[in-house]
Amino acid sequence: MFDEFLPGQTLGLVENQSNWYLKAFSYGGQRPWPALGRGFNTGVMLMHLQRLRVRGFANSWLTVAKRVLAYIPKTSLADQDVINAVVNEQPGIVYRIECTWNIQLSDRTMSDACYRDANHINILHWNSPRKQEVRNKHVNEFRKLHRLFLEMDGNLLRRRLFGCDRHESAPPYNESSPCREFEKGAGILYRTHPFLLEYDYSVYSPVDVALVTQCSVERIPLLEALSRHWPGTISIAIYLTDAEVQNFLDFVRGSADLRARRNIAYHVVYKDGELYPINYLRNTAMSYVSAPFIFQLDIDFLPQFGLHESIMGYVNKLGVNESDKVALIVPAFETERYRFDFPADKEELLKFLKRGILYTFRYHVWTQGHAATNYSVWRSSSEPYEVSWEPDFEPYIVVSKSAPRYDTRFIGFGWNKVSYVTHLTALGYKYIVLPDTFIIHRPHAPSLDIGKFRTDSVYRRCLKRLKDEFVRELMEKYGEAALSKLKRETKREREIERTR
Repeated sequence: MFDEFLPGQTLGLVENQSNWYLKAFSYGGQRPWPALGRGFNTGVMLMHLQRLRVRGFANSWLTVAKRVLAYIPKTSLADQDVINAVVNEQPGIVYRIECTWNIQLSDRTMSDACYRDANHINILHWNSPRKQEVRNKHVNEFRKLHRLFLEMDGNLLRRRLFGCDRHESAPPYNESSPCREFEKGAGILYRTHPFLLEYDYSVYSPVDVALVTQCSVERIPLLEALSRHWPGTISIAIYLTDAEVQNFLDFVRGSADLRARRNIAYHVVYKDGELYPINYLRNTAMSYVSAPFIFQLDIDFLPQFGLHESIMGYVNKLGVNESDKVALIVPAFETERYRFDFPADKEELLKFLKRGILYTFRYHVWTQGHAATNYSVWRSSSEPYEVSWEPDFEPYIVVSKSAPRYDTRFIGFGWNKVSYVTHLTALGYKYIVLPDTFIIHRPHAPSLDIGKFRTDSVYRRCLKRLKDEFVRELMEKYGEAALSKLKRETKREREIERTR
């Protein structure tokens, strides 16, 4: 269509398919902005950028907008009002696009005069706040088309677009390598849609803490209980197919706990590859946080009630700044019961531990993951205490939002969080345990990736190779002294391997 533009034309637009801009037909007593005839709808717009720059459009639209705002103090249709005001003064800039390229389905639309049947439509535009609830003689057919579109695999569309490949810089991988799933997954450029739903962060505090988490479609129901336990900001990256996105939206809108929340930021990462990209998801959730501190938590945990306020109190009490290399540890526990009364405080939690309702997290299968938290000290402590890092330590921590990101080479199950804490240690972070705080892990079916880890020796060897590569890189960058304990542990592992 750009080839059809006349020399002075810079914008391609379809005429508005309602009488909104005709003053005699204006709706609800609202005062429409000036427009040429019925005006133009900006839902579909061609912009000849070079010509717009030459004409100084960046200044001209601002000048026109200020002039109109002097007697109409606000817009009703945002940028569309401004564009129409400019076109009203400069009608020669518009190239009129044929109407089927923007069939507008508002409540007062006259779009059905544009086409004889639905097969002649190029683009459907649900431009009413009521979306698919509007009246139209073909509305049922349009809804079916919309559902079909939602179920398309966007990754297929992405690969078919000419020219996209040259913009992607994913590293090559060896198809014959036994570790090709790791190598391929680490290089995928995932389609990512931040802020899927409306998000509002309006309460800022220098000690505020946002909870960041991630999940796949199977764990989405866990979000409801998490939201009840954490009233503060939540940033969550969700790993979904295109078709699953609509189901997720339906879930949120049908949830009494979630639909009214505006301080939960949902970011969709579209499925691609064989293994769950857990660290890419974590980084995505961390990247869209406004609060100065972040609490990194997996979605299968529940924080104690009041933990948000408690952590903020400790950040303030300890004088932790955004630039400090400090990680605050919230001790982790678990239960094997699907139903139990959540402990109201530390005193009640200690009783649950004594009765065998709760356990320290993974004490029976992965002791080293949380042993450095020093639970024996935590039981009787009333003040924060510092602990030393040990190899394989992976506590749940609060850090500044400027903290390093996770290494995205770690996908699937195994060492994805250990690698992060190891990196923090190499950077000189210190670890402080908060004495009267806790989180509790909820039981659930194991993921597919943990099944691979448990049953596939090749998977474990590939993970071990990646771990060794990661440790070697850290030691080369920060020096062996920064991770002397890890060096000894790695040496011991190699000796064990040689004796097998």
